[in-house]
Amino acid sequence: MLILGIETSCDETAAAVVKDGNEVLSNIISSQVDIHSKYGGIVPELACRNHIENLPVVIRKVMDEAKLGMSDLDGLAVTVGPGLIGALLIGVNTAKGIAYSLNKPLIPVNHLEGHMLSIFLEKKSPEFPFIALIISGGHTDLYFVRDFTDYSVLGRTRDDAVGESFDKVARMLGLGYPGGPIIERIARDGTSGDIKFPRPMLVKGNFDFSFSGLKTSVRNFLANNGKGVNKTDIAAEFQAAVLDILSFKVFQAAEISGCGNIVVAGGVAANNFLRENLIRA
Repeated sequence: MLILGIETSCDETAAAVVKDGNEVLSNIISSQVDIHSKYGGIVPELACRNHIENLPVVIRKVMDEAKLGMSDLDGLAVTVGPGLIGALLIGVNTAKGIAYSLNKPLIPVNHLEGHMLSIFLEKKSPEFPFIALIISGGHTDLYFVRDFTDYSVLGRTRDDAVGESFDKVARMLGLGYPGGPIIERIARDGTSGDIKFPRPMLVKGNFDFSFSGLKTSVRNFLANNGKGVNKTDIAAEFQAAVLDILSFKVFQAAEISGCGNIVVAGGVAANNFLRENLIRA
Protein backbone atom coordinates (compact mmCIF):
# COMPACT_ATOMS: atom_id res chain seq x y z
CA MET A 1 0.00 0.00 0.00
CA LEU A 2 1.36 3.43 -1.00
CA ILE A 3 0.35 6.53 0.97
CA LEU A 4 1.28 10.13 0.24
CA GLY A 5 1.49 12.06 3.52
CA ILE A 6 1.23 15.86 3.66
CA GLU A 7 2.27 18.01 6.64
CA THR A 8 1.74 21.79 6.99
CA SER A 9 0.93 22.21 10.68
CA CYS A 10 3.45 24.98 11.33
CA ASP A 11 6.40 26.44 9.43
CA GLU A 12 7.72 23.48 7.46
CA THR A 13 6.15 22.17 4.27
CA ALA A 14 6.66 18.42 4.13
CA ALA A 15 5.51 15.38 2.21
CA ALA A 16 6.49 11.72 2.20
CA VAL A 17 5.56 8.52 0.41
CA VAL A 18 5.27 5.52 2.72
CA LYS A 19 4.91 1.91 1.65
CA ASP A 20 3.04 -0.61 3.79
CA GLY A 21 2.98 1.63 6.83
CA ASN A 22 6.67 1.73 7.72
CA GLU A 23 8.90 1.96 4.62
CA VAL A 24 9.66 5.57 3.69
CA LEU A 25 10.26 5.70 -0.06
CA SER A 26 10.80 9.46 -0.15
CA ASN A 27 10.65 12.38 2.25
CA ILE A 28 10.97 16.07 1.37
CA ILE A 29 10.97 18.97 3.86
CA SER A 30 10.99 22.63 2.84
CA SER A 31 12.12 24.67 5.85
CA GLN A 32 11.11 28.27 6.49
CA VAL A 33 13.74 28.95 9.17
CA ASP A 34 15.50 31.61 7.11
CA ILE A 35 12.23 33.46 6.58
CA HIS A 36 11.14 33.53 10.23
CA SER A 37 14.56 33.94 11.87
CA LYS A 38 14.62 37.69 11.22
CA TYR A 39 11.46 38.02 13.35
CA GLY A 40 12.67 35.82 16.19
CA GLY A 41 9.76 33.40 15.78
CA ILE A 42 7.10 32.10 13.43
CA VAL A 43 4.87 34.64 11.68
CA PRO A 44 1.68 32.70 10.82
CA GLU A 45 0.76 34.75 7.75
CA LEU A 46 4.22 34.28 6.23
CA ALA A 47 4.09 30.57 7.03
CA CYS A 48 0.79 30.24 5.17
CA ARG A 49 2.00 32.15 2.12
CA ASN A 50 5.05 29.96 1.84
CA HIS A 51 3.03 26.76 2.23
CA ILE A 52 0.94 27.85 -0.77
CA GLU A 53 4.09 28.36 -2.83
CA ASN A 54 6.05 25.35 -1.59
CA LEU A 55 3.51 22.54 -1.27
CA PRO A 56 2.99 21.81 -5.01
CA VAL A 57 6.77 21.76 -5.50
CA VAL A 58 7.35 19.49 -2.49
CA ILE A 59 4.65 17.04 -3.61
CA ARG A 60 6.08 16.88 -7.12
CA LYS A 61 9.60 16.28 -5.79
CA VAL A 62 8.54 13.59 -3.33
CA MET A 63 6.65 11.69 -6.03
CA ASP A 64 9.60 11.98 -8.43
CA GLU A 65 12.00 10.74 -5.75
CA ALA A 66 9.76 7.74 -5.09
CA LYS A 67 9.58 7.17 -8.88
CA LEU A 68 5.79 7.04 -8.75
CA GLY A 69 2.88 8.68 -10.47
CA MET A 70 -0.19 9.96 -8.63
CA SER A 71 -2.24 7.08 -10.01
CA ASP A 72 0.05 4.64 -8.18
CA LEU A 73 -1.13 5.91 -4.79
CA ASP A 74 -3.60 3.95 -2.69
CA GLY A 75 -4.50 6.92 -0.50
CA LEU A 76 -3.45 10.21 1.06
CA ALA A 77 -2.85 11.23 4.65
CA VAL A 78 -2.76 14.80 5.92
CA THR A 79 -2.21 16.55 9.24
CA VAL A 80 -5.51 18.02 10.46
CA GLY A 81 -4.34 19.43 13.81
CA PRO A 82 -3.23 20.69 16.17
CA GLY A 83 -1.30 23.51 14.54
CA LEU A 84 -1.67 26.92 12.90
CA ILE A 85 -5.19 26.90 11.48
CA GLY A 86 -4.30 28.71 8.26
CA ALA A 87 -1.33 26.46 7.61
CA LEU A 88 -3.37 23.34 8.31
CA LEU A 89 -6.10 24.42 5.89
CA ILE A 90 -3.60 24.69 3.05
CA GLY A 91 -2.44 21.11 3.55
CA VAL A 92 -5.94 19.75 4.13
CA ASN A 93 -7.47 21.43 1.08
CA THR A 94 -4.58 20.35 -1.13
CA ALA A 95 -4.92 16.75 0.06
CA LYS A 96 -8.70 16.86 -0.40
CA GLY A 97 -8.32 18.05 -3.96
CA ILE A 98 -5.80 15.35 -4.87
CA ALA A 99 -7.82 12.60 -3.17
CA TYR A 100 -11.02 13.71 -4.90
CA SER A 101 -9.37 13.88 -8.32
CA LEU A 102 -7.87 10.39 -7.90
CA ASN A 103 -10.93 8.92 -6.15
CA LYS A 104 -8.65 7.74 -3.36
CA PRO A 105 -9.32 7.65 0.40
CA LEU A 106 -8.15 10.56 2.57
CA ILE A 107 -6.82 9.81 6.06
CA PRO A 108 -6.87 12.60 8.68
CA VAL A 109 -3.85 12.50 10.99
CA ASN A 110 -3.50 14.06 14.42
CA HIS A 111 -0.17 15.90 14.64
CA LEU A 112 0.61 14.52 18.12
CA GLU A 113 -0.35 10.96 17.21
CA GLY A 114 2.07 11.29 14.30
CA HIS A 115 4.88 12.19 16.70
CA MET A 116 3.88 9.45 19.12
CA LEU A 117 3.85 6.69 16.52
CA SER A 118 6.73 7.88 14.35
CA ILE A 119 8.92 5.44 16.27
CA PHE A 120 7.40 2.65 14.15
CA LEU A 121 9.23 4.01 11.11
CA GLU A 122 12.46 2.89 12.78
CA LYS A 123 13.90 -0.55 12.09
CA LYS A 124 13.65 -1.41 15.78
CA SER A 125 10.43 -0.27 17.41
CA PRO A 126 9.18 -0.76 20.99
CA GLU A 127 6.53 -3.13 22.15
CA PHE A 128 3.28 -1.83 23.62
CA PRO A 129 2.68 -0.39 26.11
CA PHE A 130 5.12 2.51 26.29
CA ILE A 131 5.43 5.97 27.80
CA ALA A 132 5.60 8.68 25.11
CA LEU A 133 7.12 12.09 25.80
CA ILE A 134 6.34 14.56 23.00
CA ILE A 135 8.54 17.64 23.09
CA SER A 136 8.23 20.16 20.29
CA GLY A 137 7.93 23.87 19.64
CA GLY A 138 4.28 23.97 20.64
CA HIS A 139 3.77 20.85 22.76
CA THR A 140 5.11 19.13 25.85
CA ASP A 141 2.89 16.11 26.52
CA LEU A 142 3.24 12.80 28.32
CA TYR A 143 1.18 9.77 27.24
CA PHE A 144 0.62 6.17 28.23
CA VAL A 145 0.31 4.30 24.93
CA ARG A 146 -1.38 0.90 24.98
CA ASP A 147 -1.80 0.40 21.22
CA PHE A 148 -1.92 2.36 17.97
CA THR A 149 -5.28 3.95 18.73
CA ASP A 150 -5.41 3.35 22.47
CA TYR A 151 -3.59 5.91 24.60
CA SER A 152 -4.26 8.34 27.42
CA VAL A 153 -2.80 11.70 28.43
CA LEU A 154 -0.78 11.59 31.65
CA GLY A 155 0.29 15.23 31.67
CA ARG A 156 0.74 18.39 29.61
CA THR A 157 2.40 21.74 29.98
CA ARG A 158 0.26 24.31 31.72
CA ASP A 159 1.94 27.20 29.94
CA ASP A 160 4.96 27.27 27.60
CA ALA A 161 6.15 24.24 25.67
CA VAL A 162 9.80 23.17 25.78
CA GLY A 163 10.62 24.33 22.26
CA GLU A 164 8.89 27.65 22.80
CA SER A 165 10.93 28.15 25.99
CA PHE A 166 14.18 27.46 24.14
CA ASP A 167 13.21 30.04 21.52
CA LYS A 168 12.32 32.68 24.10
CA VAL A 169 15.46 32.17 26.18
CA ALA A 170 17.58 32.35 23.03
CA ARG A 171 15.85 35.62 22.16
CA MET A 172 16.58 37.01 25.64
CA LEU A 173 20.24 36.14 25.14
CA GLY A 174 20.30 37.70 21.69
CA LEU A 175 21.25 34.40 20.06
CA GLY A 176 18.77 34.20 17.19
CA TYR A 177 16.16 31.68 16.02
CA PRO A 178 15.46 28.78 16.29
CA GLY A 179 16.63 28.72 19.89
CA GLY A 180 17.02 24.99 20.52
CA PRO A 181 20.03 24.25 18.28
CA ILE A 182 21.73 27.54 19.23
CA ILE A 183 21.39 26.99 22.99
CA GLU A 184 22.57 23.39 22.64
CA ARG A 185 25.64 24.54 20.73
CA ILE A 186 26.79 27.29 23.09
CA ALA A 187 25.89 25.27 26.20
CA ARG A 188 28.74 22.88 25.36
CA ASP A 189 31.15 25.61 26.42
CA GLY A 190 29.25 26.47 29.60
CA THR A 191 28.87 25.04 33.08
CA SER A 192 25.58 24.32 34.79
CA GLY A 193 25.27 24.75 38.56
CA ASP A 194 27.14 28.01 39.06
CA ILE A 195 23.88 29.75 38.16
CA LYS A 196 20.83 28.04 39.60
CA PHE A 197 17.44 28.13 37.88
CA PRO A 198 14.31 26.49 39.34
CA ARG A 199 12.89 23.11 38.37
CA PRO A 200 9.11 23.75 38.56
CA MET A 201 6.52 21.13 39.52
CA LEU A 202 8.84 18.31 40.57
CA VAL A 203 6.00 16.80 42.59
CA LYS A 204 5.50 13.05 42.82
CA GLY A 205 2.28 11.92 41.20
CA ASN A 206 1.90 15.05 39.08
CA PHE A 207 2.77 14.61 35.41
CA ASP A 208 2.02 18.16 34.23
CA PHE A 209 4.80 20.53 33.18
CA SER A 210 5.41 24.25 33.62
CA PHE A 211 8.21 26.20 31.97
CA SER A 212 7.06 29.82 32.31
CA GLY A 213 8.69 30.19 35.76
CA LEU A 214 11.98 28.82 34.44
CA LYS A 215 11.84 31.24 31.53
CA THR A 216 11.05 34.14 33.88
CA SER A 217 13.98 33.20 36.11
CA VAL A 218 16.31 33.56 33.13
CA ARG A 219 14.80 36.96 32.35
CA ASN A 220 15.16 38.12 35.96
CA PHE A 221 18.76 36.89 36.14
CA LEU A 222 19.63 38.86 33.02
CA ALA A 223 17.89 41.97 34.34
CA ASN A 224 19.69 41.78 37.69
CA ASN A 225 23.16 40.99 36.39
CA GLY A 226 23.55 43.37 33.49
CA LYS A 227 25.42 42.76 30.27
CA GLY A 228 28.42 41.03 31.78
CA VAL A 229 26.73 37.64 32.11
CA ASN A 230 28.22 34.46 30.74
CA LYS A 231 25.74 33.33 28.09
CA THR A 232 27.25 29.87 27.82
CA ASP A 233 26.68 29.20 31.54
CA ILE A 234 23.12 30.49 31.31
CA ALA A 235 22.45 28.23 28.33
CA ALA A 236 24.01 25.23 30.10
CA GLU A 237 22.00 25.75 33.30
CA PHE A 238 18.75 26.37 31.41
CA GLN A 239 19.25 23.21 29.36
CA ALA A 240 20.12 21.21 32.49
CA ALA A 241 16.96 22.46 34.20
CA VAL A 242 14.85 21.35 31.23
CA LEU A 243 16.50 17.91 31.34
CA ASP A 244 15.84 17.56 35.07
CA ILE A 245 12.16 18.39 34.61
CA LEU A 246 11.63 16.08 31.65
CA SER A 247 13.53 13.14 33.13
CA PHE A 248 11.76 13.43 36.50
CA LYS A 249 8.33 13.31 34.86
CA VAL A 250 8.99 10.60 32.28
CA PHE A 251 10.77 8.17 34.61
CA GLN A 252 8.19 8.75 37.33
CA ALA A 253 5.48 7.88 34.80
CA ALA A 254 7.35 4.73 33.80
CA GLU A 255 7.82 3.69 37.43
CA ILE A 256 4.23 4.28 38.51
CA SER A 257 2.76 2.59 35.41
CA GLY A 258 5.23 -0.28 35.58
CA CYS A 259 6.13 0.36 31.94
CA GLY A 260 9.70 -0.29 30.82
CA ASN A 261 9.49 1.27 27.35
CA ILE A 262 9.93 5.02 26.79
CA VAL A 263 9.63 6.93 23.51
CA VAL A 264 10.74 10.55 23.09
CA ALA A 265 9.50 12.32 19.96
CA GLY A 266 9.02 15.79 18.50
CA GLY A 267 11.41 18.42 17.22
CA VAL A 268 13.13 19.07 20.56
CA ALA A 269 13.98 15.35 20.74
CA ALA A 270 16.71 16.22 18.22
CA ASN A 271 18.61 17.98 21.03
CA ASN A 272 21.61 15.68 21.57
CA PHE A 273 22.14 16.78 25.18
CA LEU A 274 18.59 15.82 26.12
CA ARG A 275 18.69 12.57 24.11
CA GLU A 276 22.01 11.37 25.50
CA ASN A 277 21.19 12.22 29.10
CA LEU A 278 17.70 10.70 28.99
CA ILE A 279 19.23 7.49 27.61
CA ARG A 280 21.97 7.57 30.26
CA ALA A 281 19.44 8.10 33.04
